[in-house]
Amino acid sequence: MAKGLGNLMKQAQQMQKKMEQMQQELEVQEVEASSGGGMVTARVNGKQKLLALNIEPDVVDTDDVEMLQDLIVAAVNEAIKMSQEMIQAEMGKVTGGMNIPGLF
Repeated sequence: MAKGLGNLMKQAQQMQKKMEQMQQELEVQEVEASSGGGMVTARVNGKQKLLALNIEPDVVDTDDVEMLQDLIVAAVNEAIKMSQEMIQAEMGKVTGGMNIPGLF
């Protein structure tokens, strides 16, 4: 029984190391999403940090600020969604497809 527990602990430690390495790798991986036909573009990393937001000058209309706000929200939300999907894909590689609550 102790041998089985030792193997389980060893596997847990290996998974923890892989998780730490994956988190470091995700920090440098980036996704990009746009809205308004590319008028607003958001770039997010694997830590779901907004890295850049590009707004084409043509979409800036002082008479319709609400549209610009909507485009920004849409682009950022899509980039975050893509980042979450990237995290899930990387997690699946580490956990072998097991869903382990609380890891991310």
